[in-house]
Amino acid sequence: MCQEPVVRMAELEIDPAKLEAYRALLTEEIEASLAREHGVLSLSAVSLRNNPNQIRILEVYADQDAYEAHLRTPHFLNYKRETAGMVTSLTLIDVDPIVMRAKP
Repeated sequence: MCQEPVVRMAELEIDPAKLEAYRALLTEEIEASLAREHGVLSLSAVSLRNNPNQIRILEVYADQDAYEAHLRTPHFLNYKRETAGMVTSLTLIDVDPIVMRAKP
């Protein structure tokens, strides 16, 4: 039986005074996740153009097991610990993919 991919959207608000430090930690975490975790298929982070402390992250995992394994990795736990005082709001939204394609 093939499990379905897990696709989530994270909406974050970051303390503007800590935005640059947050962006550096997020970049480090995304790069580590993609390099070290086979089940992390895609992580994309953007900020709203007119409100850069509003961050959106689209996360794609091979399946629920891959998502749960990601939450236990040292690099993700470090990211959560280091950014705890920077994130003023976090909303996680489960989404259903319609069309998701990327060039290799």
